[in-house]
Amino acid sequence: MSRQAAIRLEDDIYTRLQELASKTGRTATFYMREAIETHLEDLEDIYLAEQVFDQVKRGKQRTFSLSEVERELGLED
Repeated sequence: MSRQAAIRLEDDIYTRLQELASKTGRTATFYMREAIETHLEDLEDIYLAEQVFDQVKRGKQRTFSLSEVERELGLED
């Protein structure tokens, strides 16, 4: 199933998108979908990592050293 979403774009971005669509014979929707599908995973990684880092800085998330992880997983030399 697919869902419809509406977004607001700055005029210059909208114009560039329309020109690309016109020059290539594809729809602006195709390029918006392509951009989201291509970059969503990267955005998730970046923003979720920032949240965890903030939690670590505030002492709300524990970190583990490499030796602790190796010991826990039985990977010690």
